[in-house]
Amino acid sequence: MGFWEEKSLEEMSGSEWESLCDGCARCCLLKIEEADSEEVHYTSVVCKYMDESTCQCNEYDNRNSLVPDCVWLTIDTVESYKWLPKTCAYRIKAEGRSLHSWHPLLSGRSDTVHEIGISVVGKCISEEHVHSNDVEDNIIHWVEH
Repeated sequence: MGFWEEKSLEEMSGSEWESLCDGCARCCLLKIEEADSEEVHYTSVVCKYMDESTCQCNEYDNRNSLVPDCVWLTIDTVESYKWLPKTCAYRIKAEGRSLHSWHPLLSGRSDTVHEIGISVVGKCISEEHVHSNDVEDNIIHWVEH
């Protein structure tokens, strides 16, 4: 039995918390929130610090100083981010569900998240290539697995 099954989010060490991330990078996509309904729409536009081929942040340790509104999931914030995809391990764990079989902790390989099509690999464009007025033209809808 893995730590993710034995421990609550609150009980996890820092390294366990970090390893819970499946590496999909969906949280790094720019999102648009409708002011009146608070509905959140994902776009295919990703932060300029994201390596689009690996779903890894090139400035992970400095991300919050470089991008002040960068998402920083913590035990105190994870449940407030209602827009997290249903496949997100943090959301899954917070809701008391089991991780999907493709999750790297279960599959033993970090590539399964890309192979199954959960990650943003091949589905995103850097914000450096999209005018800020055109971000809304890049709204996408994910097929949930």
